[in-house]
Amino acid sequence: PDACLVSLAKGVENGTLKRMTEVLAEAAPKLAPRIAALSGPTFAREVAEGKPTGATVAARDLSVARRLQHALSGSRFRLYADDDVTGIEIGGALKNVMAIAAGMADGLGFGHNARALLISRGLAEISRLGVRLGAHPQTFAGLAGMGDLVLTCTGDLSRNRTVGMRVGRGERIGDVLSGMTMVAEGVRTAVSVVELSRRTGVPMPISEQVHGILHEGKDVREAVSELFSRALKREKE
Repeated sequence: PDACLVSLAKGVENGTLKRMTEVLAEAAPKLAPRIAALSGPTFAREVAEGKPTGATVAARDLSVARRLQHALSGSRFRLYADDDVTGIEIGGALKNVMAIAAGMADGLGFGHNARALLISRGLAEISRLGVRLGAHPQTFAGLAGMGDLVLTCTGDLSRNRTVGMRVGRGERIGDVLSGMTMVAEGVRTAVSVVELSRRTGVPMPISEQVHGILHEGKDVREAVSELFSRALKREKE
């Protein structure tokens, strides 16, 4: 009866725009006070191989997060406790959309500068939306923010980056997905992100272009041209 429920899923539900812990709380209301989210730069294969890994576990009640931190940490798996569930989940969900964008850039052969640009401006988008939804800005500089974003945008084990690379090389998204045995969460999350952007008024230009490419048939190079033709502004705007 005092069990905790930990979400390892990264996404925002289409239609309802609920985070995964909100979906769990709706399905198991009696457990709601002890629902947590665990997120961070964690390729499953490397965790299973016992390679050094760090992540964050967050619950509204920090004592729940600390309880899980001590229960789940190990000699090569280090957990940090937090109470910013919103920030942890938004960072974990939206980084998959940015990883698809980074993969597209790699597939087009745009190089390291473009990848660094996408990671930096992608983090700006994620942070803006997360803060608008009530997250703490510092969360996005941590493991579930920048840490997970860098891993997913650069690692060869990233499913979302792989999808982006194949689309960037000219494959149709339907053909890419039909041949996959694992889920690239960013494809569906892109739908939710665009809707969140519209509802909150937070500009999400990279996410919008990813959505256009995946779900509206937009040409990848056209999307890049539109991003670079946007009005110039201060970096912190």
